[in-house]
Amino acid sequence: MRQTETKVNGYSGRMTFTEDRRKQHELRAIFPAACESLKPFFDPGNQWAGHSTDHLALRELKEQFPALSPQDAFLVVALARRRLASS
Repeated sequence: MRQTETKVNGYSGRMTFTEDRRKQHELRAIFPAACESLKPFFDPGNQWAGHSTDHLALRELKEQFPALSPQDAFLVVALARRRLASS
């Protein structure tokens, strides 16, 4: 753990930080490549009879990253959808 001295609005105190609280480093490592490969599935112009193509995105992700569990694949697709919708 790392401690640092801070002063905010006249308050002076010690704050303790952990170096890295993030988990699932394997997912974090593949996420940029997964987002890039899933871009076409979340393009508003690409719909299938007015429906989303999330199920096709899941299949594509499982083909590219077969070691992903179903839960991790769903998580990556959901996060990619959210990230690509905001950009």
